[in-house]
This record gives sequence, structure tokens and C-alpha cells, in this order.
Amino acid sequence: MLGQGRRVALTLVSLLLLLWHEATTIEVPQDPKIQQDLKQPPTIVKQSVKDYIVDPRDNIIIECEAKGNPVPTFTWRRNGKFFNIGKDPRVTMRKRSGTLEIGFRSGGRPEDYEGEYQCFAENDLGIALSNKILLRVSKAPLWPKEVLEPVLVTEGSPLVLTCNPPPGLPPPFTFWMNSGMTPIPQDKRVSMGVNGDLYFSNVMAQDAHTDYSCNARFLFTHTIQQKNPFTLKVQTNTPYNETSYNASDPYGGRKVAETTPTFLSPSGTESSKMVLRDEKLLLECIAAGLPTPTIKWFKKGGDLPGRKVKFENFNKTLKIVSVSEEDAGSYVCMANNRLGSIRHTIFVEVKAAPYWLDKPTDLVLAPDENGRLVCRANGNPKPTIQWLVNGQLIESSPPNPSRQVLGDTIIFRSVQMGSSAVYQCNASNQHGYLLANAFVSVLDLPPRMLGPKNQLIKVIENNRTFLDCPFFGSPLPELRWFKNGQGSGLDGGQYRVYINGTLEIKRARVEDEGTYTCVASNILGTAENQVRLEVKEPTRIVRAPEHESAVRGSTVLFNCKVKSDPSLPVTVTWTKDDKVLHLGWRLKKDDESLTITNVHEGDEGTYTCTAKSEIDQDSASARLTVLDRPDPPMDLDLSDLLARSVRLTWIPGNDHRSSIKEFLVQFEEDRWEPGRWQNLSTYPGDLNSVILQLAPFVNYQFRVIAINSVGQSQPSRPSPRYRTSGAAPDAIPKDLRGWGSMKDNMEITWEPLLDLERNGPDLQYDVWWRRKDTGEEWNNVTTEGTKHVVHPTNTYVPYEVKIRARNEFGPGPESNLVIGYSGEDKPTDAPTDLRVSKVESTKVNIHWKSVDPDSVLGEFKEYRLYYWRESSMVPGLVVDKEKKTRGFYSTTSEPSAVLTDLVPYSKYKMFMVVANNRFESPPSNTVELNTKEGVPDTPRFFRINRRNLDTLYLEWDKPLEPNGILIGYQLKYLTVNGSRVGRPHLETFFPNATDFTLRLPDRSTRYKFFLSALTQVGAGEVYAVESPHFANEAYIDQVDIATQGWFIGLMCAIALIILILLIVCFIKRSRGGKYPVRDKKDLPLDSVDQKDPEGSFDYHSDEDNKPLQGSQTSLDGNVKESDDSLVDYGEGGDGQFNEDGSFIGQYTVKKDKDETEGNESSEATSPVNAIYSLA
Repeated sequence: MLGQGRRVALTLVSLLLLLWHEATTIEVPQDPKIQQDLKQPPTIVKQSVKDYIVDPRDNIIIECEAKGNPVPTFTWRRNGKFFNIGKDPRVTMRKRSGTLEIGFRSGGRPEDYEGEYQCFAENDLGIALSNKILLRVSKAPLWPKEVLEPVLVTEGSPLVLTCNPPPGLPPPFTFWMNSGMTPIPQDKRVSMGVNGDLYFSNVMAQDAHTDYSCNARFLFTHTIQQKNPFTLKVQTNTPYNETSYNASDPYGGRKVAETTPTFLSPSGTESSKMVLRDEKLLLECIAAGLPTPTIKWFKKGGDLPGRKVKFENFNKTLKIVSVSEEDAGSYVCMANNRLGSIRHTIFVEVKAAPYWLDKPTDLVLAPDENGRLVCRANGNPKPTIQWLVNGQLIESSPPNPSRQVLGDTIIFRSVQMGSSAVYQCNASNQHGYLLANAFVSVLDLPPRMLGPKNQLIKVIENNRTFLDCPFFGSPLPELRWFKNGQGSGLDGGQYRVYINGTLEIKRARVEDEGTYTCVASNILGTAENQVRLEVKEPTRIVRAPEHESAVRGSTVLFNCKVKSDPSLPVTVTWTKDDKVLHLGWRLKKDDESLTITNVHEGDEGTYTCTAKSEIDQDSASARLTVLDRPDPPMDLDLSDLLARSVRLTWIPGNDHRSSIKEFLVQFEEDRWEPGRWQNLSTYPGDLNSVILQLAPFVNYQFRVIAINSVGQSQPSRPSPRYRTSGAAPDAIPKDLRGWGSMKDNMEITWEPLLDLERNGPDLQYDVWWRRKDTGEEWNNVTTEGTKHVVHPTNTYVPYEVKIRARNEFGPGPESNLVIGYSGEDKPTDAPTDLRVSKVESTKVNIHWKSVDPDSVLGEFKEYRLYYWRESSMVPGLVVDKEKKTRGFYSTTSEPSAVLTDLVPYSKYKMFMVVANNRFESPPSNTVELNTKEGVPDTPRFFRINRRNLDTLYLEWDKPLEPNGILIGYQLKYLTVNGSRVGRPHLETFFPNATDFTLRLPDRSTRYKFFLSALTQVGAGEVYAVESPHFANEAYIDQVDIATQGWFIGLMCAIALIILILLIVCFIKRSRGGKYPVRDKKDLPLDSVDQKDPEGSFDYHSDEDNKPLQGSQTSLDGNVKESDDSLVDYGEGGDGQFNEDGSFIGQYTVKKDKDETEGNESSEATSPVNAIYSLA
């Protein structure tokens, strides 16, 4: 025993070591060139289903397709024996395929070919097997002939009409119909079972029919066969009348005995059912009883799987589509009515045909490599595993020292060339089998590159980048990457090489650009490829669109500014709600934005800007919400009608995506201002029912306006009118006052009540008055006006005044007491002893003696000082003598005050009066004063000119107000260079100086200047300027160009040239006026030509104004041909003209040989030719 345990331990250790050194399976790429050159065992790629039912009317096709290199050949076995296709003329095999076609045009029965078929695909490297295909021919047998006796049943009893369809292949689909081919109605009481029988839980009189027929539909033949119909007769206690049927009393008042539930299917209290995994489970319980029982389902020991369970056939059938092991157990159906309940338990057992846990896959190995095939399956009962090689049991195949079978696993170690084969794994139990092919192919190939050569890859900076280098070889080659053909292999750091040859650059940078070379090598050779990498800037939207809420009719702008790599063209597209946006006159796109004009509701949505280059893209979205004024409220209604209030209710209109902030309620009344709508009140936007406070004696109607952020809606339709009853006034007249318009009266005035404050007809006012603090009785008057005058009165006497309103319904409340005064008179006393002290340049102290308060004869208002600038002490300075006033309020006996804002170095005059609300007193004594000298104002202007490159010219003017005698000017200046300043310089000037020239040590130097005027008191306000920046150091002051010497010289030269041209033209014209003609024998003179005595033609005669002969049409439309043709004067027969009508070449006159006057002009001097001669 100890030795045996030691051997087992060694075996396990060896197995573990073998598995540890197992090589990675070689994956053969789908590259066409590789597939074309690579030798591979056969693989089944298409085959018919295991249980294959065919239509007897069609040819039989049994599919078997396989791939491999060399191309596989095919053979078949039927019922375990070799199927010789060549001996059967009805059987053919498709070319380059193993698919069989069996035809019956020449006769034969499809049933003769039923059986079990298996396909074998074979080439030099192995044999692959198909599944065992069980071929059966579809059958649709006829219903057996039978005579069915009428079925007699008592009303209320249960009934089962059996179907028993003929056994077909596949089984038929059953259903019940009547003779009119109408389905039998099914419900909780009447239904068809899973077996096709028709069940009645209880029979009713109206079930009596003569045509209950069961039908079977066969799927393959598309035929329906009908069973002979049943005749059902129902016995009732009393005669049954179909016209008297009532659903609420189906038995028509007849006494039918009620029964407790009993099961029609299944019978008894228990049953069992076996179902295979992944198949459909149907559990059925149909019960009889009166009233009709209801069915409920339970599962013992747990809940029904709610997601998988479905209830059909009025809860009589429980259905689970795809059964699994956890669905096994005891299911209970319960039938109950009001008389009782019964139960039936169904024990469900779940078995399983074999199913894959680990299906074997093809294994490609290099010589001397290790590998394994695994075939694991499960089922119930547990399946057995059987291995085959090339279609033979592995136990009976030739021995292979590199192969070891360990149950569901085959171990391969140190495989050699020539050991390729196809292995089959068969997992089977009593419910079925699984068959899988997996080949073991031993390859030796030198490395090959599978990708495109010298590929250019463009990537985005800072992104993860993958450079692909697909390769293949057996043994699996080792791959290394190099950059720019230098250094050692790239791996580690920011580089990572994957087993499939891909190089990952974790974060691409500009310095990563270059040429990358991948080299694959194994013991059979090497191969390489290159990839050129370019790193680009990312495409980014740097100014994205933002959410917009726009008012209908307005314009919206969505930004989309893009930044991208300059070498990558970028296209910008816009979509709306993920659909392409069609641009037009309203929707316009430019490089950085989208503009939508005249926005309306259809424009609302999500707008997305997408900037896309060839290697990346960026997008940004924003939503447009279109706002509009709200729709007007609707359906105004009045309720809760009271004397001073009413409830107004309305229905808000559409707010158009801008919530209603408030409602404005307006009213119109038809008594005072008919047709004029007035605002009554506003209410929050979440209210639609409010109580309105009303005034008496008004006939109201109302309307409502909705207000949102866009604006106001149109007004609603008016509400019905509501008239309030009258009442005494509630309001007190406002602004009650008493005042004197004359010195001996007092006017009592007030504001009248508003129309809506009248509260009734016949509005009047009760007014009371009396002297204050005298104990007098009240005086009163009732008036309809808004004023009452009390006359006569003493001057400026206080009165107590009060008022109330009244109408025909009675008086209103009284007002509070108001103090009024009678009229004022002119003050009798003037202020005395007006004098000044502490005279300074801009201010002075004033003093005076007050008047007796009684002399003011009214309300004391102020002491009013009148003063004016009489003159300036600066010689020649003209001043404005406008009078000014300043008021002082004081009740002391000898007041004093300070008068400010005076002009320095000036002569002033002043006097004072005392004032009440209406009058001023006589003036006081007049006082004169001279203000002291002060500092001057700023110069009137100060500017800088530059008349050449090396100097600055500064000029200024005197101040408007010197405020004293000017003694000069002070100029400070310093250099400036940005925020740095140089050492200050100081220049002083006499008072008559108004300019200064500064020489520049450096043409680029800039200065800041500070100029102020001076008096004996000191320097005035500073006027600061800075020298401007002169572009290109060549700025010169703009001066009058007409005064420049170069301009005058240029104009003179142009004038001289024009004069010379005029003289030349005049000489040319004078010389060309006449030309001599000695002899023209061939050219007779026209009778209209005129000659002078010397024989020359004069072209300055009246004929000059005539058109050239032969060149224009006369007024009567005839063309007069010239006798003196120009052709005769040319050297050729054809007269040629330029485009402008001038002759080409020299106009030549025919002469005698001895004539020597060749220097004379021979050109005609008509007006046209004269112009050309000057040109």
C-alpha cells in the first residue's frame, strides 16, 4: 500500500510539472495568406440538426460542410455502416462539400431513407465527424373513422369531450371549432387541456350543440384534419328557452344542484412529472364543480419563481419556459368554490441531457511544445466521456508516446511534426449526447508580419497610444520594438509590449514622434515592420455654447470656438436633438458660432457643436428654451358675492416655459369712466382664486392679465358685471390746508374724493374753521366744491380747520385738525448795520442786526443777501455783474454768517432783505469790499507739437481767471519710461511767455510736463500733459502743405510741362492745316471741294462740320459714296483700321517720280484726324 501511494504521488507531481510548463496555445490569425499556406486538419462548420424531420413532398438535403487545408473529402455512414453514395442514383453529393441531396423525381419513397446518418470529413491531417443525424419523414395520418353517439349530460354536471388526435411527426396542433369554423368560446368554465380534450367544469343548457369538432393541424404538410363532431344534449329540470338567457342568472331560475370541486385532470391527489433541463414545463389542473372553481398554485418549501412562471388557460396551466435544476420540487394546485376546496400535488423531477462545462477547442502547437484538450460536461444522470481520434476510439488507435489520456483530459507533451489529428469528445447519458471535434495541429513557420507596411499613425498628445504589429509564427516568435532604429528594445517606463505585438505608449508626447520598428524572431528566422508616429494637439472647444433662454422673435448666439492642431483640418457641425441641423436664412453658421434669428417654439431643443478632425473630436451641448408671453387667463367666474368683496376665479393660460410671476386684476366701471380699465391689485402667480376688496356704489367687471419674465399676456375676456350697494363715504378729503391769497383772507382747500370713494350720489363737503386759541365757536359751511374762502381776516392769523365728506347715505368720518393762516403782507422793517469782516480771497464774514418778528407780517422765511461782482482788479479783465443770492435763517438779534465761493482779487457789492413766503422787506445798507489776491486757474490750454525729430514745441495760453497779477509760469518736466520716471527739471517764464522749445537728447525719449501760472500768492492749479508716442521716430507736426517748398516746386514743374504740351499741339495743328497737291491725275476732285488760289485744300471751311463722305448714312437713309476714296491714297487695295477706327500704317499720297516735297504732311486734317495727330 505504501508503494502504491508513493506511485500515485509521483504521478500527480509529474502532472503538475507538466501543466506548469504547458505552452500557450498558438492562435492562427484569419489572414488570407496565412490561411492559404497553413496546413490544417478538417473542421465541421455546418451540419443538419440531430433530430431531422423532413417533408416527404420535398427532396431530402442532409448538410455537412467542413474546412481544412488540404480541402477535406467526405464520406457518410448510415445506421453505423458505410453509405455507398455511388450505388444509389437518387443520392448526390455537392462539389467541395459533404452535403447529400436525395431526389425522388424518378420514383422512390422518402421513408426508405429514414435512419441515422453521420458525416466524415478527411484530409492528410485527420478526420472530423458530424453529429449522428436521425432522419425521419414527417407524417400526417388520417383520423380513424368512428361513429360518435350523442353525449347526454345533466345540467350542472362536468363533461370531457376527448380529442385523441392521430399521432403525427411532429405532433399536430389541436383546437376546437364548430361547423361554422368558429372557435369554441373558452373561459374559466370551458377550456381545452394540454392533451387536446375539451373540459366543462359544469354544463349549462346553452352548451347543447351538435357540432363540437376537434381539429388537428400538421405543421409540415400545412393540412388540417377534422374529427367527426360531437352532439351534446343537456337535460334540464324545466324547458330551456335560449331567448331568456341572462348572464346574471345563467340557469334561468332553474334549481341546479351545486357541487364541491373535483379534479378532471389530473386525477387523484398526487402525480409526478419529469422534464429535461432547458425544456418547457407545463403543469395542468382542471377542476369540476358548481359554481366553477378557481385555481391557485403553490410550491412547497418556497415561492414560485415569479420571473419564470406564467399562468395560462385561465390559471389552469402553470408554464416555465426554460427549466433549470432549481425548478424541481412539489407544486400544489388548489381548486375551490364556495362549497369547499381540494388540492393536488405534482412532483416535478428535472433531468438533463449532457451540456458543456468546458468544450474542447482546437490546439495549435509548435514542435516540442506541450498542451492539453479538456472535455467537461454535466447532466442528470452524470454523462460518460469517450475520446476518439480521427473517428476511432482512442483505445484502438495507434499508440502515441506524446499523448496521455486522463479521463476528460488529454495531455500532450513534446509534440512532433506529423502528430496532427482530429480528436472527438462524446459525452452521453440516457437523455442524449454531445459530440465535439477539436484538432491538434503541429506547425513550424518562420515569423510573418500581418499588418500594412510603413503605416503612419497620428495620435493626440497626452493620450494612451497603441502601435499594432500583428505577427505570426510557430514556434511563437519573440517580439521587440525599437525607436528610430537605435537603442535596446522598448519595454518598461511609459512603454508596454503586449503578447500580441502591440506597443502601448501610456502618454504620447511630442518627443515620442518618430519611426518605430517591431522585430519578430524565432528559431526559423526574423521579420520586421515599421510604424511612423506623429503626435498632434487635441481638438478642443475652448468657448462652448451655453444654455440660453430666449424670447420668441429674438436672436440667439451659440458660441463654438475651436482650437486644434494646425496640420489637421477640422470640420464643425451642428446638430439639434441629435439630428442634423439644416441651415437657412434664419440659422447661420460661421467659424465660431451659430446664430438663430427670429426664434420660435420649433427652435427649442438641445444644440450640439461637434468639432472633428481625422483622429479625434470634441463636442459641447447647450439647450435653447424659447420663452413667450403667457396666454391670457380663461373662464373668469365670480362667487361669494358680498357688499364690499367678491371672489374672482380663473384658469391660467399656457406660460410658454416662463413661469407666471403674478396676475394683474383690472376693473372697469360704467358710471364715472366707462370703457377705461384700471388696475385693482396684483397677486402671486401660484394663485387663481382671490377675494377682491370693492368700493360701494360701483358697477364692476373684471379682467386678468398674466405676467411672466417676458411680459404681459393679452387681457382675459371680461367677467360678468357685479354692482355693489351704496354707503356713506369712508374716505376723508386729503391735503386740507388754510392759506391766504390776500392779506385779509384765508382760502380753505382740499383734494376732492376720487370717483370710487364717493360711495353714493350727491357728494358734498362739511367744512369747519375758527381762530386758534381764542375759544370761538366753530364756523361751518357745506359745499360741493373743493375750496372755501374766509373773508375778512386779520393779517397772518392762525386758524383751526377740519372737514368731512357726505352723500345721500350719510356723513363720513371727520378729518384731524389742521392749522391754517390768513394772508401775508410786505415786511415793514429792513435788516440794519450790514457789515463785513475777515475778507479773504474767496470768502468773507458778514454781520447784521435782525428785525422785529412782528414786522415780517407773515411766516419768517430767511435773511436774503444779494451780492454781485462789480469788477476785477486785474487791469483789462471784463467780468459778469450778474446778481446772486444767498439765504440765511437765524433768529438771534445780531446774526452773522460766512459768504463763500467769491472770486479772488475782485470788487463786490451787497445788500440784505428779510423775506416771508410772499414778500421781501426794503433793502439794508449797501456794502462794498475787495477780495484778496489768490492763486490763478489753470492755463486755458497746453499742448505739445513736434516739428522735427529732435525738438518738442510746447505752447499754452493765459488762465481765464488769473485771480491776481500774473508774475510768470512754472514748468516742471521729467522723462518717463513705463513705470520708471527720471529726474525732474524746472523752467520758469515771464508772464508774457506762451511757448517753449525743448531739444531732445534722444529721439525716443518721452516726457511728462506740469505747467502752472504764478501770482504773488503762489502757483495755481497744474495742467499736466505727456508727450505722445511718435511711430517710427518720424512724426512731424501737421502743417499747411501749400506752404511747403517742395510742394510749390512740384506744382510749378507740372504747370510748365502742361504749357509746353499746349505749345507743341498748337504748332502741330498750324502746320497740318494745308498740304500742297501738284498733280492728281487719277483722282478727280469732288465738286464740293474748295481750293484756294495756290491749289491747296482748305480744311477750315464750312465743310469741316460735315461728316466724312462715305462714312455715315444720310438722313434719307441713302449712303453717298465718296469720289475721293481713301483707298486710292494707300499702298494696298484694302483700307485697314484699328479697333478705334484709325488707319493702320501711314497714309500715303501718290506723286510723280520727280516730285521731291516729301517732308510735307500728307495726313488729312479733318476733325477726327486732327485729334489723332495730337496723340
